[in-house]
Amino acid sequence: MSHQSELIARDIDAYLSSQETKGMLRFITCGSVDDGKSTLIGRLLWDSRMIFEDHLSTLSADSRRVGTQGDEIDYALLMDGLQAEREQGITIDVAYRFFSTDRRKFIVADTPGHEQYTRNMVTGASTADVALILVDARKGILTQTRRHSYLVSLVGIRRVVLAVNKMDLVGYAPERFDAIRGDYLQFAAGLGFEQITCIPLSALKGDNLIKRSDNTPWYAGPPLMDFLEDVKIDATDSDRPFRMPVQLVNRPAPDFRGYAGTIVSGSIRPGDEVVSCDSGRSSRIERIVTMSGDLPEARAGQSVTVTLADEIDISRGDLLAPPKTRPVHADRFEAHLVWMHDEPLLPGKSYLLKTGCSTVPAHVTDLQCTIDVNSLQRQPGSVLALNGIGICTISLDRPISFDPYRENRATGSFILIDRFTNATVGAGMIDGALRRADNIHWQAIAIDKRARAAIKGQKPCLLWFTGLSGAGKTTIANMVEKRLHSLGKHTYILDGDNVRHGLNRDLGFTDADRVENIRRVAEAAKLFVDAGLIVLASFISPFKRDREMARSLLGEGEFVEIFVNTPLEICEKRDVKGLYKKARAGMLPNFTGIDSAYEPPEHPEIEINGGTDTPEELAERIVRYLID
Repeated sequence: MSHQSELIARDIDAYLSSQETKGMLRFITCGSVDDGKSTLIGRLLWDSRMIFEDHLSTLSADSRRVGTQGDEIDYALLMDGLQAEREQGITIDVAYRFFSTDRRKFIVADTPGHEQYTRNMVTGASTADVALILVDARKGILTQTRRHSYLVSLVGIRRVVLAVNKMDLVGYAPERFDAIRGDYLQFAAGLGFEQITCIPLSALKGDNLIKRSDNTPWYAGPPLMDFLEDVKIDATDSDRPFRMPVQLVNRPAPDFRGYAGTIVSGSIRPGDEVVSCDSGRSSRIERIVTMSGDLPEARAGQSVTVTLADEIDISRGDLLAPPKTRPVHADRFEAHLVWMHDEPLLPGKSYLLKTGCSTVPAHVTDLQCTIDVNSLQRQPGSVLALNGIGICTISLDRPISFDPYRENRATGSFILIDRFTNATVGAGMIDGALRRADNIHWQAIAIDKRARAAIKGQKPCLLWFTGLSGAGKTTIANMVEKRLHSLGKHTYILDGDNVRHGLNRDLGFTDADRVENIRRVAEAAKLFVDAGLIVLASFISPFKRDREMARSLLGEGEFVEIFVNTPLEICEKRDVKGLYKKARAGMLPNFTGIDSAYEPPEHPEIEINGGTDTPEELAERIVRYLID
């Protein structure tokens, strides 16, 4: 609801005009659980009389039914709308609320305090200008307070309010407020905030929200609402260089070709020169088309369709920018990454990276370090767990256009998506391109895979044998190679044990090491196939996503997945190397089939049972498949 103004009754046009010219402030509330974030925003709306009458009656009824304040109003219920939130008295999802005063319009995002929902807090912070970091006066600075402060700094918010809440429960003691303020300022000194304003509050009682409270005569600063109305907002997106990700190529008629999207920064006018950052081809803006007619100018935040004076190849995901201030174009960069999934980040695993309207396969090649949110120190690490924050190197299958996040939030941010579940697993902020990528190009070679295969008289491919230890993979692969050799074919075997004597001798058997093991083998196998060979790879390769990654490196029909489906009891009975016995005794951790899962293929090209047929019979079936 907007602020109640006398102009509404007297001159509605003047009122609407005044609303259009007001500035907009986006802010978030964050901090640890039960610090009073929802209560603060609810009381702020209540005291400012920014609640509709039907909301008031509903709030009164809900406060009696599910509230936590007895017969009093529970202001948190204005923000906690989910049933689970009301039952538990916590915030789970991000709740947005619009309101306005005579001086400014606001959008507030009430974010959850539970560590489990840190991912939701990052979502709310990504578009905010100011952060209200709440602290319970009884508890002081907690780990989640530090984590949220670091994330606020990471997403580019430079102005924060340290709201020391529940001062009524510590008798409005100034020494308690001073102690918490001192602790926080010491911790936040390295976060790069431009302004930290500390305010003692009681959200429940309304102290220092709308006006300065008589309960804190020792506090000489502004009440919260005055601060929000007066705080300086940094340069808007309209002041930055023009950027427009192309969301749709619009072709409603044969004589019209437009490029639709939302301008994320800068402004554009007919006649301005723009470049398609992927192709490097440039043209001039001919028209800026909207449903209401052509515009003489479009600015950040507007969704438009632009037409160009020249026919150049532009498709969804391309980025339009001025030629003189174009973004970086690279396939490798360094980034801060916030991990949002229960399954940890495994360097080397293939993900989808989405930024703007562009989606490209990517993998984290190197986790340089993790961040300790308590000390802000960088620590070595090979795995990034849920809610972990790290600095990493990301490599893409093809170059994309981006700006460093500190220069442009919209074109410098990204998410990582699991390629098989489509779950969003991470959110990142690009620090900058790794310039070494600019010096690396694919070298054209005169003799290609087809020529190498032709001289050998064969079709190159990769036979990927997967199954439990003891399933018979290597035995069968050896027999297949002998049979192919007798037919005059050129082959090579990559065996799981053999590559760990050289190429992968530095890897262990954790999930992260297993992923990297298969990634290296797949890349090596790709080179052998490029040489025109028939490659036989014998690896347990327990994870489906890793086998699919190997498949994605090769051309159509070049990857043949062979599932040696031998039951565990038979594999364990064979136990040629004594590995199952050691695993059962707890001497061999992370052993597939015992304490580490095996994900069987769903649609392999060939499935054979190593427990019923002889290796010779199974090898002949595979060779016959290849011949056919």
